[in-house]
Amino acid sequence: MRVLHRRPARLLAAASAFVIATAAQAQETQPAEPATEEPEEIVVSGFRASLDAALNVKRESVAAVDAIVAEDIAKFPDQNLAESLQRIPGIAIQRDGGEGRAITVRGLGAQFTRVRVNGLETITTSHDGAASNRDRAFDFNVFASELFSSIVVHKTASADLDEGSLGAVVDLNTGNPLKGKEGITFAASAQGSYNDLSDTWGPRVAGLLAWKSPDGTLGASISAAYQKTRTKEIGNNTVRWAQARFDSVNGVPCWTTTATSGIGVPNSGGVYTNGRVAACDQAALAFHPRIPRYGEVTHYRERLGLTGSLQWSPSEATRISLDGLYSKFKADRREKWGEVLLRSNERSINVVNPVYDDHGNMIAATLNDAWVRTEHFFKKTETEFYQIGGSWDQDVTDKFRFTLLGGYSKSDAAVPVETTIVFDDRDAQGYSYDYRNAAFPTLTFGTSVTDPANFQLAEIRDRPSDVVNQFRTAQLRTEWDVTEGFTVKLGGVWRRYDYDITAFTRDTAVCGNGGVDLVLGTITCSPSSLFGPTAVYGFPVTDALSDLFTLRGADAPSGTTTQWLIPNLDAATAFTNLYGRTARLDVGNNRGVREETKGAYLQFDAKGAVFGLEYALNAGIRYVKTDQSSYGINSNVVVTVERDYEDWLPSFNLALYPTKDIIIRGAIAKVMTRPSLGNLTPGGSADGFNFRVTSGNPFLEPFRATNFDLAVEWYFAPQSIFSVALFKKDVASFPIAITRTGTFTETGLSPSVLVPSSPAALNPALQAQPIWTIQTQGNGTGATLKGAEIALQAPFRFLPGFLSNFGGIVNATFVESTASYTQQGPATVPGGGLPNVVREDTLYGVSKKQFNATLYYEDSKFSARASVTRRDPFNDAGSATGNIFEGYEAITNVDASIRYKLTDYLELSIEGTNLTDAYRERWVDVDARRNYENNHFGRTILFGARVKM
Repeated sequence: MRVLHRRPARLLAAASAFVIATAAQAQETQPAEPATEEPEEIVVSGFRASLDAALNVKRESVAAVDAIVAEDIAKFPDQNLAESLQRIPGIAIQRDGGEGRAITVRGLGAQFTRVRVNGLETITTSHDGAASNRDRAFDFNVFASELFSSIVVHKTASADLDEGSLGAVVDLNTGNPLKGKEGITFAASAQGSYNDLSDTWGPRVAGLLAWKSPDGTLGASISAAYQKTRTKEIGNNTVRWAQARFDSVNGVPCWTTTATSGIGVPNSGGVYTNGRVAACDQAALAFHPRIPRYGEVTHYRERLGLTGSLQWSPSEATRISLDGLYSKFKADRREKWGEVLLRSNERSINVVNPVYDDHGNMIAATLNDAWVRTEHFFKKTETEFYQIGGSWDQDVTDKFRFTLLGGYSKSDAAVPVETTIVFDDRDAQGYSYDYRNAAFPTLTFGTSVTDPANFQLAEIRDRPSDVVNQFRTAQLRTEWDVTEGFTVKLGGVWRRYDYDITAFTRDTAVCGNGGVDLVLGTITCSPSSLFGPTAVYGFPVTDALSDLFTLRGADAPSGTTTQWLIPNLDAATAFTNLYGRTARLDVGNNRGVREETKGAYLQFDAKGAVFGLEYALNAGIRYVKTDQSSYGINSNVVVTVERDYEDWLPSFNLALYPTKDIIIRGAIAKVMTRPSLGNLTPGGSADGFNFRVTSGNPFLEPFRATNFDLAVEWYFAPQSIFSVALFKKDVASFPIAITRTGTFTETGLSPSVLVPSSPAALNPALQAQPIWTIQTQGNGTGATLKGAEIALQAPFRFLPGFLSNFGGIVNATFVESTASYTQQGPATVPGGGLPNVVREDTLYGVSKKQFNATLYYEDSKFSARASVTRRDPFNDAGSATGNIFEGYEAITNVDASIRYKLTDYLELSIEGTNLTDAYRERWVDVDARRNYENNHFGRTILFGARVKM
């Protein structure tokens, strides 16, 4: 009888069934074909069995893989797939709004990881959190974890595995009805989710319906998951720190009428007293918070996911599958801030009693003539994703078979509304800040921030946008068993990827009488900005335009102001007719990239024994040609640049079996990741708030590297493993920022690229000053990364009685990396430019240490699990305003789950995430570690029931 040999998933499913039937016995391992493609659904029962099934995915592979199967995903309190993945050795996640969003694998960030859904590469993009994803990173928060039957992470490359990853290829797999039982299978779960910081409840439901014909030739399944939550993010923020020259320090003027005069010039104009007033110079060279503030961010999230699968296998030699996946993720974000806008306004501010620390930071001061500001921000987003794919697996003969695979996916991340309304009091007295307790500063307003008469409506902003990613894929894979233990694999692939972003602005500064802005002295508002008859720089605030906000849950010290007026968003937008205004093109954020790839691979798989030592290996080469076309707007003209490049990617994986329970693995491969999307497009964008110009480079080379891996795995008992893996990545090409200081005018960009409400747009004189950071991307000299993963998993069967039902999982990852970056360091003279500084440091996104531990208990009725994850500090990105890098401090998260099976069909559960309510601390400047933000998100508790029959 012939059987399909495609996909080692067939072997894995069989191994899972064997484990369930013989859970008390050790299983011998024979060399097997490498698991180079996605495994299908592994039907297991119970957490211990699911652990064993996942270990078999790892054990049966020649390459280095890790896996989670259905019971792991469905029975842990994971809100989305990112949080499920963090339990795999070597994987860390980055949270946004309290939820996992992106992953880092062995120290390499999300842009270096490729993700496939049912074998087809794809990208999902969301605008959840503070930053929109406009790159190759896959946003895992788009999907509920219940939709997937297995996740497999390929940590080493092979020729038949899709290219494009320096870190890992992650396979997400939905249902496989032909692997289920005959007849109808039904499962459903319902939970209520409670967050203690937002004090709100939300529903979470999921269901699966599957059918398999009695003869096993036809199967169908559908699944659905829905979740709705409301959480809060509460804390403080500085929006970075900066250097600037102030109006006066302790009453001594810092500006005079001439270079030698002692006559002060208040608030604007004049000549700075460079070198003549020590207190002024000390304040100018010290770093101060740009926008010190406390506030509240509320996240409203709603997920709907649907999957469908239809499979037909008229014989053991043929299987045809059709799979579909749909997801809609809505994420509204509302921010309410009370702040002082030092940024770009220091010239008018008087500093009193400044306090400095050892790093040259002005950590405390009282400010007069300060720009007190309150903001109300609302962002409405929706990501809609769908994928349709099909495959035909055919055994042509006992020795030759093929798989034909194809499909289409689209991710559309739309932001129909991104609105900010601003109230200003631009001459406030007696404001003080104190960052001697950096995590929880004392911020005190000296004038009333609850009286509408003190404010004017000063700015309105709206920035709608849309990011669309599309993949079209066709693949042919063939396998020929030349002899026993030797297989040749040959295949080809065509793929087209399209990335397009469109963005608009309705930003404006409000001028009440349509005349001259008396603060800046030079700006005439456009006729479309006429909203009031007599305002100085805006329209007077009234009770009807405002709401009173009270800050709660920020752990702010005594003395901090906790009540202030914020704009009433509905009233203010209606009053200013914001949404009726014609949207302007956001020139720098209208761009796109098309990549068409054609490739082929040849791979040889072998297994056998040499001098009594059993082995399995694969060796091959993958060729790919990339045709790239990128477009952007330059000087109001759409510019398109085309290029192409080729890559030859050899790889080798070897597994040795000195005993039935020990596997030694080694791998070496050439790998590549295509450049970041935002860096590939011609044209430029400008930030008129931070005086920064960024231009793309369509001729960037890909990231290219050579990966080395060596691992030892000891399967010392059922459901048990102790493993040590060493890895090294030599990155030969690594795009880096090329930065200089100059004027906006010399860039040749049109002022139309500036946001209308930015200081640089409001005051054209600033465009001619040499205060701009001008940045593009170039091809750097590379980087290195090396590290180790250590993992231990075992049930405690050696303990007596009920204690034998306990078990544990623990893993740790240690990473060292070095890369050379050019950053802008601090100014060395007051008002001077920011000099370039070359620094060697870790790669962005790399934590030097990360840990994950789970303790579980399971008997026939009751199960419980607790998990702790810790990630060490890491540099997240290059910074600005003289800060060298920015990043995050270490964070520890604790999750837990308790389940009780009332009957064979009904199970009750209580689950919790972030049980310690950990704060997320963000910093700027790797040396000084200045406070960027410190927020927490609350604990989430879920109560629910699960039915299966």
